[in-house]
Amino acid sequence: MALSREERLRFLKALEEDEEFRLAVAGLLGLREVLDELRRLREDFHKFVQMEEERWKENEKRWEENWKRWEENARQWQENWRRWEENEKRWQENWRRWEENAKRWEENQRRWEENWKRWEENTRRWEENERRWQENDKRWERAFEEFRWIRSALTQIQEALGVSLEFYTAQWIREWLAAEGFTCNPIVHAALLIDGIKEVDVFCPDPLVVAEVKSAVPTVDEADRALEQLRRAAEAAEKFARTRIYAAVLAVETAPEEVARYLQAKAGEAGYLLVLGRKAK
Repeated sequence: MALSREERLRFLKALEEDEEFRLAVAGLLGLREVLDELRRLREDFHKFVQMEEERWKENEKRWEENWKRWEENARQWQENWRRWEENEKRWQENWRRWEENAKRWEENQRRWEENWKRWEENTRRWEENERRWQENDKRWERAFEEFRWIRSALTQIQEALGVSLEFYTAQWIREWLAAEGFTCNPIVHAALLIDGIKEVDVFCPDPLVVAEVKSAVPTVDEADRALEQLRRAAEAAEKFARTRIYAAVLAVETAPEEVARYLQAKAGEAGYLLVLGRKAK
């Protein structure tokens, strides 16, 4: 049975406006199961979309966190890179310094080797000089024994001929030292083996005493020369005895009053003992 045009329009309008009628028609046509499946699919799709939206939100939050971490890592990498560049510069500078130090060490090593050769040469020379000094010491000892014998002989001759001013001075020093608590027999015209031979008018080894004897000191210039001779005699005695001088004596038999005052002043300044016989007018 065919429907008229008006009936078809009414039927389509009922399908469009009446849901119950539409479902009834669909059921008659076998579409209800399809529609139910579509409805479930739509519900599942909505759930899926919601879940995906939640996942996207979660992922977006994670991506933001990761982005912050990447930015922080990038900043740290930049900082590390800057430090690496600085360290690289430092290493280059240190390497340059090490190369310079290596060159200096090589140069120092070369100098040390040269110095070592020089020290070996100097040691050899010192050993040779020591051997020569030992030989010279033996020679000087023999010479000293000879000079001592000669001095003893001269002393005996002088004593036989008469007492000189030097012997008077030696006697005065012996008595002066005895008053100081020392015992010494001073040597007259002593020959000290130091820097050659240095003759001292009167010499006492222990305690160390030297004396310069002058029969007359007429002028201030002569006084200065006598004081200088005494100074040199004291230095020679200290080198010879290897000890400090105990007393340096200047014995003068005669000197003008003005020169005598000058000698007293200068001897006092130098710490010398002045033995003055008489003042000339």
